[in-house]
Amino acid sequence: MGRRAGSADLPLHGGRVPAWLGQRMARLGAVIVEAIILEYGRDELLRRLAHPFWFQSFGAVMGMDWHSSGITTSVIGALKRGLAPLSGELGIHVCGGRGRHSRATPGELVTVGDRVGIDGSALALTSRLVAKIDSAAVQDGFDLYLHGFIVSDDGRWVVVQQGMNGDRRQARRYHWLSEGLESFVDAPHAAIEGRQQGRIVNLADRRAAESRGRQLELLGDIGPTGIAREFARLEGKAASAGGPEPLLPHLILPDHHDVRPEDIVDRRLHAAFAAAADRGPEDFAQLLLVPGVGARTVRALALVAEVVHGAPCRFSDPARFSLAHGGKDRHPYPVPTKVYDHTITVMKSAVVRAKLGHEEELAALRRLDAQARRLEATASGPAVEAIIAEENSRSHEYGGRSVFGWEPPCDAGTARGRST
Repeated sequence: MGRRAGSADLPLHGGRVPAWLGQRMARLGAVIVEAIILEYGRDELLRRLAHPFWFQSFGAVMGMDWHSSGITTSVIGALKRGLAPLSGELGIHVCGGRGRHSRATPGELVTVGDRVGIDGSALALTSRLVAKIDSAAVQDGFDLYLHGFIVSDDGRWVVVQQGMNGDRRQARRYHWLSEGLESFVDAPHAAIEGRQQGRIVNLADRRAAESRGRQLELLGDIGPTGIAREFARLEGKAASAGGPEPLLPHLILPDHHDVRPEDIVDRRLHAAFAAAADRGPEDFAQLLLVPGVGARTVRALALVAEVVHGAPCRFSDPARFSLAHGGKDRHPYPVPTKVYDHTITVMKSAVVRAKLGHEEELAALRRLDAQARRLEATASGPAVEAIIAEENSRSHEYGGRSVFGWEPPCDAGTARGRST
């Protein structure tokens, strides 16, 4: 995946992740990470975490609100909890988080460095510098409140941090990747997520080198008081002429919470479901004999398999991945906890067996993803609205749960309001 992956709008959403979902997110997130490392290595995991579209899709497949800023907090938190007991084995360490956890990042990095033999003090300095650049050098109207630092045993790292603009009810996520980073002050970001807010003062851009140098000269020549006088004199004048900055490709995540047909590339969804129907009976025959496990679990696995194996271009529609395990706020439908638990069981079994040299189950997931890509040009299926309606009608059967509680049987559920 490329270092520059584009940008996206992230509506601000309140609320907390309930414990029953947070625990599942930690387990599923950890086992997906294990599968990626087994298949592609730690460096590829870091590249994916630095890819904003993949990151959003990763959170959506875990049952978090598919379009909101909350995915950033919940994914970092889930990985920190889920990977902590595996850090020695995988060589991946998740530090930081939201609020006070973000401020603890430098200390955590020093501890990791002491434990695994890398320069934790240098990493702590990097953490502070990255946060300072995105809070001071990039003046885009967003105040940082989250800082996650994921580092490997060999010192490679990715930073995911997020700022908010309360007036606009929006968030912006910044992705940094150590791979290929030559300078902290010349266009260092792997990606920046967030709606364009007009002209942004970005002193971390290589085109701002002259400006940075002149600012230092001014500080030495006339001091802070002189700078204040000059600023007062210039205030109100028109900005200097110049063409607009080139824009990276960006994903616009809408304000609406419900999943709509226009949010999903339906040919990809139909291909995933067709692959589940095609490969499921052959590759997961033993699984399908387990009471309570059926084609619905294989459909969820098809979307999880794409998160493990998919190419960057396939994550332009994060909403599609919410159709694996729903969402905590009942969008696109309540979280099917029975399906979710079966998905974790299958993924865990595949990873454990692969570590023992038996890769049949992981290979089945690879075939599932490969088949979806082959079928994409020809597969067809029901409309997105029909898929969501069927899932809602069977939610009780699947152990449907949301922040509003367990889903009742369909014939008893009409009294509950469906909109949230």
